[in-house]
Amino acid sequence: MRIALVTSEAHPFSKTGGLADVTGALFREYSQMGHESFLFVPLYKCTREEFGEDLADTGVEIQVPLGSEMRRCGLLTLKATGEGPPDSRPAHRLSACRAGRVYFVAEEDFFGRDELYGTGAGEYPDNDRRFAFFSRAVLESCRHLGLEFDVIHCNDWHTGLIPVYLKSLHSKEPVFGRTKSLFTIHNLAYQGVFPSESLALTGLGREFFTPEGLEFYGSINFLKAGIVGADAITTVSRTYAREILTRELGCGLDGLLRKRADRLHGVLNGVDYHEWDPATDRCLPAGYSADDMAGKKVCKKDLIGKAGLKANVAAPLISFVGRLAHQKGIELIAQAIPELVQQGARFVIVGKGDEALQDLVHSLGERFPGAVYAGVGFDEPLARLAYAGSDMFLMPSQYEPCGLGQMIAMRYGAVPIGRRTGGLADTIADAGTEPEKLFCRRFSGDSVVTGFLFDDYSLPSFGHEVKRALCCYDHQDIWRKVVLNGMTRDFSWARSARQYEALYAELVGT
Repeated sequence: MRIALVTSEAHPFSKTGGLADVTGALFREYSQMGHESFLFVPLYKCTREEFGEDLADTGVEIQVPLGSEMRRCGLLTLKATGEGPPDSRPAHRLSACRAGRVYFVAEEDFFGRDELYGTGAGEYPDNDRRFAFFSRAVLESCRHLGLEFDVIHCNDWHTGLIPVYLKSLHSKEPVFGRTKSLFTIHNLAYQGVFPSESLALTGLGREFFTPEGLEFYGSINFLKAGIVGADAITTVSRTYAREILTRELGCGLDGLLRKRADRLHGVLNGVDYHEWDPATDRCLPAGYSADDMAGKKVCKKDLIGKAGLKANVAAPLISFVGRLAHQKGIELIAQAIPELVQQGARFVIVGKGDEALQDLVHSLGERFPGAVYAGVGFDEPLARLAYAGSDMFLMPSQYEPCGLGQMIAMRYGAVPIGRRTGGLADTIADAGTEPEKLFCRRFSGDSVVTGFLFDDYSLPSFGHEVKRALCCYDHQDIWRKVVLNGMTRDFSWARSARQYEALYAELVGT
């Protein structure tokens, strides 16, 4: 099949979160599966700075309608293998990408900025213009180059207009005559809602400003456009696909999603096992695997030292790595830490995000010196060491569409403790709700427990589950079994890509 992935970010070219990991991994996986895969992504400033020597200008200049004006768009791609300088720093990260075709949409005013979507002060106020332009530019580029696809796979609100365009503005064009669209919701909470006046930017008529179209409480909603227009809709775990049909987690779109439930599928994200492998991870002081765990103790000692913790290697070490957002349950972690520190646990927190939560995490480090390390900011080597050096990994999320952290943690031998929601429920096999005195006994049989889950988003429920994990940790023979269960689970992208492949085949009737 000929598959186009369209996304606002993709690893290794640009990244703010899991969306980039998903799209980058799927693109490479499809190429390895023998499909003709194409990737469309904006040419950001960070991409040009890191990969500039590996980019080639196609010489194509596209005229892109944006409201009442026409804007010009450049189109770049990756140089063929061997064309880049031999000592090019990112070259080893690009080898898998060259199996497909990557197109970078270049428009300096829109994408030549320091950040992808906004600054600490908030989102860029012209994100409606930026991503309406990107969506039109992708389709105009396909038309100009004569690129025909079986499926155009769009991701999140930034590309939500494309399925609608395929059924309206571009419906008569031969190049799209057999093209089907699939739209993936990575996080329903981020919808791309803009004033009603932004409809004029899209080129769509007033007939689309209806409850059945893009209208959303008097505004227009780019993510809603994707849901309305796509031939198939996916989200990133089976449980989250059910949760977004409810009023509680439907973010105002649950009614529409229930109407389109026959087109909605849950496909669990995966982990790039080449990128995340404790046996070969260059950021670690020692490698290890499920067959030889000696290196994990070396990593734990190194993490204790780098974090300045007052602890011996036998003390339980608990980590959090991720975005500091209310969704992630940072407040629960902060509330639980004082009692858990008294019980001997030590903590490493690595992440950035909401300024108030950054201040909260920083205050924990000051309040508990030697017991809590607050790594506010993005530090990839430290984040990888935190996965490898910790015994437990926290994900007490209010909701979690999929989550990659718990899967990476299991791969690195850190046992996840999460809330029973979304992808956490689909990936963490827990021990049920037996009373404390029977809990450890559960692990002595043939159980494939890989972590710990709690239900209520509350301190008592979360704290109780962490204490159950600490109880299990005291029984190292049992703990080792839980660790190995997690390390040997298959969360590879090959599994997820095959599910998408089946959906594509169903759409195009092959």
